[in-house]
Amino acid sequence: MNRNGTDGKRGRRGTTALLALTLAGGLLLTGCGGDDDASSGAKDTTSDSRGGSAPMPAPDRPRGEGEQRYDGGTSSGGARESGEGEKNGDSREIAPDPDYLSTFALDVDTASYGYARRTLSEGRLPDPSTVRPEEFVNSFRQDYERPDGDGFSVTVDGARTDDEDWSLVRVGLATRPAERQSERPPAALTFVIDVSGSMAEPGRLDLAQEALGTMTDRLRDDDSVAIVTFSDEAETVLPMTRLGDRRGRVHDAIDGLEPMESTNLGAGVETGYETAVEGRREGATNRVVLVSDALANTGDTDADTILERVATERREHGVTLFGVGVGSDYGDALMERLADQGDGHTTYVSTTEDAREVFSEQLPRHIELTARDAKAQVAFDPETVAEFRLVGYDNRQVADEDFRDDRVDGGEVGPGHTVTALYAVRTRSGADGHLATATVRWLDPDSRTPHEESGVVETDALDDSVWDADRGLRVTATAAYFADALRISDDGYDHGGSLPGAPGLSELSERADGLADRTEDEDLRELAEAIEDANRLA
Repeated sequence: MNRNGTDGKRGRRGTTALLALTLAGGLLLTGCGGDDDASSGAKDTTSDSRGGSAPMPAPDRPRGEGEQRYDGGTSSGGARESGEGEKNGDSREIAPDPDYLSTFALDVDTASYGYARRTLSEGRLPDPSTVRPEEFVNSFRQDYERPDGDGFSVTVDGARTDDEDWSLVRVGLATRPAERQSERPPAALTFVIDVSGSMAEPGRLDLAQEALGTMTDRLRDDDSVAIVTFSDEAETVLPMTRLGDRRGRVHDAIDGLEPMESTNLGAGVETGYETAVEGRREGATNRVVLVSDALANTGDTDADTILERVATERREHGVTLFGVGVGSDYGDALMERLADQGDGHTTYVSTTEDAREVFSEQLPRHIELTARDAKAQVAFDPETVAEFRLVGYDNRQVADEDFRDDRVDGGEVGPGHTVTALYAVRTRSGADGHLATATVRWLDPDSRTPHEESGVVETDALDDSVWDADRGLRVTATAAYFADALRISDDGYDHGGSLPGAPGLSELSERADGLADRTEDEDLRELAEAIEDANRLA
């Protein structure tokens, strides 16, 4: 996912009356609103308008890299000349003022939340730079309506906060349910496993071996597995092997893994992709699965060089990357960048339960892709919205005019996923009517045909309080407020921009605890425990 982000390439502010008519008329973001041909425009699908809660204005501070924010015309993005956005048949003359657009590539990563939980359980606050709010939010599955086929459903809802005129607005995207194992395409998986000395720490290599062994027994006979290891050098210990009656060979390779010397991550990635390309199977999902603490210290440690190798193989052969992070010391930034360049995603495991879920449940279930280069664009109505800010997605931002440029990479998403984006929105005093329209655009994974789907929300659909909204929105708000609190460093510098209506960690802990008790949800219980740990350490 080579994100081609922007610090907000915004255009000129435009004709407000025309914008309002455009938004109200359902023509937003499309040149042909009623055309069923997905390549010519979005199908305007009204969502379930439930509520969310709004954040407070961010304090004066330097804007985060790539942060998408509009504050009534004071954003630092340069003005765009008239007509600059009119490309690919997109009728920008009827589109919203660019100051009211927010565009980003979809992201299903969850590693930031998993690593924060691990760090907190060890009695340490996570480094604020490793806290990515969207990964906290997307760690919790939502009950959005699912589409019938490939692609996405779009749900937009929100709720008001205690801060006057501020609300949280949630954009929820969902893919169809995952197929049963017998119905998905076969998989060709190349596991690139870190066997450096640091992987000897309990909860690293041993955890991976146990989970990989279980996964091997659960994959289908027509799936294939290859194993590459790396320490100071990289080695293919098992070429691409069709499972069938060869599972014993795979188990022997897994059981024989032993920690050795230093971490030549570059060599591991390069050999892994070479092995994946050599064993590439037509009609199968070809994926590299990197298991590492991502602490490169030998050989090619330059991130850009390693990333270019991943990007090249991704472009030429369509091999995607799934990064699995382990260890109390973890190279979070490098692993995330590798997955981004490899059109994949990252997660983090610290317990046996985590590892079994990732390798035995998530990976086999989500081998398939349902959407490539997926991007979302949210258009806020200037008649009702005075200010907005996207929470997180700092390195996922896309230039507004590139939304329909299918040469610009987006995110790769499989079946069974939900993606949530949260906005802090300040509405104009007494405003009533259309609030926002969210559109998701993606390419069919096989034909590369573009498709779009949209959802809208009105001001009267905002719940009165985020804490009285439906369960999903309360979970989203709790996770976002938690991440926002963790982004404030020891010196008091706010790396995220505090959200309006943010409760203190003590109150947030109580709310999370009550939510976990009512739902009896183990994932929410773990969230409540993590917030309690943070409150104790803060």
